Order: sequence, then structure tokens, then C-alpha cells
Amino acid sequence: MTLDAIPGDLYHMQDLLAPREQEILGRVRDFLSTEVAPLADEHWAKAEFPFALIPKFGELNVAGLGFEECGGETPSSLLTGFLALEMARCDPSMSTFFGVHTGLAMGSIGACGSPEQRERWLPEMGRMDKIGAFALTEPHGGSDVALGLRTTARRDGGAWVLNGAKRWIGNGTFADYIVVWARDEDDGQVKGFVVEKGTPGFAATRIENKIALRTVQNADIVLSDCRVPEENRLAAAGSFKDTAGILRRTRSGVAWQAVGVMLAAYEIAREYAVQREQFGRPIAEFQLVQDLLVKILGNATSSLGMVVRLAQLQDSGQYRDEHSALAKAHCTTRMREAVGWARELMAGNGIVLDYGIGRFVADAEALYSYEGTREINTLIVGRAVTGHGAFV
Repeated sequence: MTLDAIPGDLYHMQDLLAPREQEILGRVRDFLSTEVAPLADEHWAKAEFPFALIPKFGELNVAGLGFEECGGETPSSLLTGFLALEMARCDPSMSTFFGVHTGLAMGSIGACGSPEQRERWLPEMGRMDKIGAFALTEPHGGSDVALGLRTTARRDGGAWVLNGAKRWIGNGTFADYIVVWARDEDDGQVKGFVVEKGTPGFAATRIENKIALRTVQNADIVLSDCRVPEENRLAAAGSFKDTAGILRRTRSGVAWQAVGVMLAAYEIAREYAVQREQFGRPIAEFQLVQDLLVKILGNATSSLGMVVRLAQLQDSGQYRDEHSALAKAHCTTRMREAVGWARELMAGNGIVLDYGIGRFVADAEALYSYEGTREINTLIVGRAVTGHGAFV
């Protein structure tokens, strides 16, 4: 099939996808436009999650892409990126929900689970019969989690006893499988555990009053002598290096999400500019309005070029920490500028949901912060290019 061009994809980057990949992207795009977009503002405003969409998401057969146990195809990193872009272009909340489930939760099990564990959990997660979450961040801090992780795991016979607290856990209020990262009291190393919903000692409370990604159900989690069987300890997660390997892969997905948000901002602002009239003519005819549109487009286009090259590095085996860190820091910074310019172009109409851009302006703040702040990603890149670490 031939896909319609994405508004704002000025250099036709979408055309780099293989025909079969374009077909997959097209199916997802149709689903987003018909099922997700009509509900996005309503659910965002109410801070409610559209649970009825989960089975329909599962029918797309994209959650299991790249996981042998799911029997799905092995996608290029370019397709994976464009899927994140497409979801964020429609609704960053649903893109985040999907990214947490597939990239963080399934990604942790796929990378750190034993063959038996992968067979046990991944197929039903690939069908989205079961939903995953990823519990790393804690209430007392986020950026220092590598050294400051306080949640503990203590071996007790054939089980592990987990104690601690987690915060900002996407999908945490309803997930069936929560990948919890805890420090082993015996050797001091960070290990991963799959805590199943309903396990005694596990409690999740929804975080209220968010101004961004309101549809995402973020949770505060408390683990109180929560007993997890040994078979639920991720077999290949033996230190924080394994945790960081998961974040390296998913961080690039946030950069793709940022591009999706920028393209949405461009599309909304352009449509508004050609329809809105002032002084007897469309505001698109005014030079300052065109300047704003071109700045938004420039940010989106340069960032899209960066993440496309990032995907090529992933598939060629040349991918390193600094590649995803620079993309995440740069693209989310450009995203913040772009959504601000779009709201500026729309003046007062830009601050209400009715005109489309307000939700993206708010959601951009969350994308800017999660998966490593700009400052932390800057230090990762700085260490790579100078050979000197500047972390505290």
C-alpha cells in the first residue's frame, strides 16, 4: 500500500519504510484516527483511561513485534520509531501507555528474562491480554536512581521479600505484571522482579492532579514485605547495567515521540492559520505567522532526521548510549519550543482543548522530563565526547 504523507514530513522520511512496514504503519494510523483521536480530549480532561481500547490495540498485532515468543515479525528500528511517532502525533498519553507496556515492561522481560520466563509472560502481553508496567523511579529521587535505589529485595527460601516505594509508575494502577527493580540486600546489586497484580504486600495508588499525560494512570506504589517467588526474578538482571540497557533502548523511543508531538503541533497550527481570518484575510498570509510555522517545521524536520539516523545506527549495531541520550535531550527541547510557537500562533484559542494544541503543550512537559532529564542526558553525551564524567 502507499501511505498518505504525514503533514510536515517535508523530506519524505516515511518513504524509507519498506512496503510491508508501511502497511503496518497504515493500519495503526487508521486505528488511531478512528478509535483513539475522537476520545483523546475527553479522556485527557477527565484523567480517565479508555480501557475499552485495549482489546482493539491488541488486534493490531504490533505489541509483540520483535519478540520471537509472540510469533510476530521482526521490525526495523525505523518502523518501531515511526509507530511511536504516529501514536504521539495522535495522543501522547496513549503513546506513553503503549511504550511502557512494550518497551519497558516487555523489553525488560525480553532482555533479562530466561527462555522459560519469556515464554510464560510475553505471548499474552504481545496479545495485550495482560498489561505491563515498569517500576524504577522512587519518591525521594529519580536521576540518582543508579546509586540511590532504596527499594530492597531479601532472599527468603524460595522467595524474595520486597520492601520500598516507587513513584510515577505508568500503567501502575491496573497493570497485570509490574517489573520492579530492587537492590539485593545480600550483594548490593539491582535486580528485576515481576510482581503480579494482587500479590499481597503490593499497593498502588493513582497520582492525582497531573497537568500532563492525564490519561496515563501513573501510580505511587508501596511494597510491604511483598513476597515474590524465585521464578519471578528476572534471570539475567544482575546489576543496574542491565536496567540501564533497557533505558538505552526506550530513550530513543521518547525522541521519536517528541517528533510526533512536533508534527502534530505543525499540522494543527497550519490548519488553523489557513482557516483563521483577521483583518479580512487568513492569518497564513502574514509574515510573522509564516515565520512561526516554518520554525515549528524546522524543529520537527531536523529532529526527524536525527531519529531516522538513530534507527539506522540501532539496526547496524553501532548504537551507543550517547546516541539515544543526545536524541532525547535535543528532540524534547525542540519539541518544547515547537508546541509553544504553535500555541502562540493560535493566541487565546491555544489554551483550550477545543482547538487541539493545548493537550500537546501540556503533554510535552512530561516527555521533556521522563526517561532522563535534559541535564542527565547532556552529561551522558558530555562524558562520551570528553572522556570525563561530570556527574555528582
